[in-house]
Amino acid sequence: MRASFKPRSTIFPQAATGHLAALALLLVTCITSSCSSRRVAPAETRAVTDEIGHAVKVPANPQRIVSLAPSITETLFALGLGDRVVGVTSYCDYPPEATAKEKVGDTLRPSIEKIVALRADLVIASTASQLELFIRKLDELGIAVYVSNPRKVADVVETITRIGALTGATERARELSDKLQKRLAEIDAGVQAVPRPRVLIILSTEPLITAGGSTFVNDLIERAGGRSISANESAEYPQYSLETAVATRPEVIFLQAQDARLPERLKETPAAREGRVYHIDDNLMLRPGPRIVDGLEQVAAEIHPEIFKPGNR
Repeated sequence: MRASFKPRSTIFPQAATGHLAALALLLVTCITSSCSSRRVAPAETRAVTDEIGHAVKVPANPQRIVSLAPSITETLFALGLGDRVVGVTSYCDYPPEATAKEKVGDTLRPSIEKIVALRADLVIASTASQLELFIRKLDELGIAVYVSNPRKVADVVETITRIGALTGATERARELSDKLQKRLAEIDAGVQAVPRPRVLIILSTEPLITAGGSTFVNDLIERAGGRSISANESAEYPQYSLETAVATRPEVIFLQAQDARLPERLKETPAAREGRVYHIDDNLMLRPGPRIVDGLEQVAAEIHPEIFKPGNR
């Protein structure tokens, strides 16, 4: 039994269809209120193409940035741009300084009125495929929206480079990207000739949800030296029956939440029998930001402790 699934919005900020009606109502309210008359003052702009192929005119030197995803917030602060961040989502909790920023709603229901009130000149979102109305309204108000869309671990590093170029932090982005690339290369070299155990990552237990082959989570497992049991799934987040999961005989299992319990049936798997069931840090492994390499290193150390555990390198 399999079905499509979208993980919780704190990590994967994509708008659910059920929120479109509320968003449309918000837009109507905004159009008839003061927000319709408050346009950002004209400024020098340049044309860029965002990561979903949309042409965007962005300020040449954006100074008031709103982030609509925790991973974007982390990237902006890592690039030394924290003082230019004027708004974040309620899920943006790292670094600690981000929690003091003005909240503009969550990733599914950002407030146009708050973004306008903050005089934002650039909004950066993540894979906001269902926020077309929201993006269109901000464009009408003269506020640029850039959408990031990393699909692999390497794309996360590329996003950092792109955001650096977008904000004028090119040199800082290059330094950070070079450091991350070096760490990635060390992991790639370590797993080049090792056997790849079968890995099951569980994003939800009721029902059991895992990650399909097109997700950056699957790419992370592969780069860490594992072989995801769901790599051939076309759905991004397929649902498995317990029987199907047991039949794949996973040798390593990762659970998303620290308090999640392994379903009883999965205790029949090689992973459970050999004590190879691990909890993952959501904020490291499931946020496509600068700390994704920290998450990759932790996963690699669990899959291949003979290589990556302290004292074995």
